[in-house]
Amino acid sequence: MMHWWLKKGIDGFRMDVINMISKAPGLPDAPVVTSDRYQFGGQYFIHGPRLLEFLQEMKQEVLSNYDIFTVGEMPLVTTEHAVDITHEETGHLNMLFQFEHMDLDRDRANSSKWDLKPWDLLDLKRVMTRWQKDLEDKGWNSLYLSNHDQPRAVSRFGDDGRYRVESAKLLATFLHMLHGTPYVYQGEEIGMTNVRFESIEDYRDIETRNMYREFVEEKGVDPQVVMSMIHARSRDNARTPMQWDAGEHAGFTTGTPWIRVNPNYPTINAAQALADPNSIFAYYQQLIRLRKEHPVIVYGNYDLILDAHAEVYAFTRTLDDERLLVILNFTRNTPVFALPTHIPFSDKELLISNYEVDPAEDIRLLTLRPFEARVYRTLKPEKSPLRIEPVFP
Repeated sequence: MMHWWLKKGIDGFRMDVINMISKAPGLPDAPVVTSDRYQFGGQYFIHGPRLLEFLQEMKQEVLSNYDIFTVGEMPLVTTEHAVDITHEETGHLNMLFQFEHMDLDRDRANSSKWDLKPWDLLDLKRVMTRWQKDLEDKGWNSLYLSNHDQPRAVSRFGDDGRYRVESAKLLATFLHMLHGTPYVYQGEEIGMTNVRFESIEDYRDIETRNMYREFVEEKGVDPQVVMSMIHARSRDNARTPMQWDAGEHAGFTTGTPWIRVNPNYPTINAAQALADPNSIFAYYQQLIRLRKEHPVIVYGNYDLILDAHAEVYAFTRTLDDERLLVILNFTRNTPVFALPTHIPFSDKELLISNYEVDPAEDIRLLTLRPFEARVYRTLKPEKSPLRIEPVFP
C-alpha cells in the first residue's frame, strides 16, 4: 500500500501513533490500579519490543527507495528513542512528533487530559531544551504548538484577547528560531483562537461529547465547570472551519458546515490578514524568509540562557562565528532582560521583532513589552591576532 501511494506521486507519510505497532507478546490485559473506568495499558503497546525491527523493515522495503519526507507521531517517546529513530545515518524516519510540551498544563497526578493546571514557562524551557540538546548532531526535531488534537496555540500559550496579535507572533518566532522543522497548523498563521460554544450540542468531537456525558450525567459535575474544561481542551478548538473571509460561514462553504464556525471570524480571517502588511500572516512570511536566508537558523546549535527567569525565554543559536540571540517575553508583564556577560558580541543586527524597535538600543539591558519577541544576529568578537615578539639575549 505504501508503494501504491508513492507511485501515485505523494511526497511522504505522516504516520499516526507509529510507535504503537509492536505489542507485548500474549496481548496481556492492563492491571486495574485505579478506581477510574479506564486503566492505562500503554506499557503493553507503546514502543514495544519489535518497534525498531518493524521500522527498519519499512525503511528497507519502502522508504529508502524514494526521495520522500517521513514523520511519525509517537506518544510517550523519549529523546533516546528519538535519536534511534531520526538519526540521519542509522535511523528510520526523518523526524517524529513528541508530546511532552503538550502535557505541561495537565495535572499529572490524574490520568485525564481534562484535569488542568496553569502551565509554567520554566517547564517549557526544561522540556524544549532537553529535546534541543539531546538531539543535537544526532537526530532532528519537529517543532509545533498546534495540531488537529490540541487547543489553539494562541489561546493556550499566548493571549487570545488584548495581545492576540503580539503573542501569536511571539509563538511563531519561538517555533521558527528553534533547531528543527516548524509545523504550522491551519489557522495558526492568522491567529485563530479556541472556540467557546455555549452548548455541548454544538460540539462534534466524540471524545468531548462522551466526557461531558460522563462528568455531568454520571459524576454529577456542574455543567458550567465541564464546559470550561471543554473550552480549554476540546479537540474541536482546532477543528472549526478555516476562516477565509468575513462572509457567510467564513467563506468555508456555501452549504452547512459540519461544525459551526468560530463566531470571531468577521475580524479574524485570511482575507483580513492578507490585506494587512503587519498581520500575523505577514510575520510568518518574514520568519520563513529568514530561515531561507540565514543558515544559522537551520543548522546553528541551541543554548538556553537565563534558564531561571520565570517570564523570559531566551536562547542563542550558534554556527561558526555567527550567533542569533532570541528574546521572548511570554507574559503580559514588562520584565527586564539582561544579557549574560559570557555572551560578548562585536556587532548586532535586528532580524525581526513584533514591536517597533530602535536599532541603536543597547541589547545588554532591555525592558520588554507584553509578549515581545526580538531576534538579533550578532557576530562573535574577533580573536586578537597572534603577535610574535623578538627575543634578544
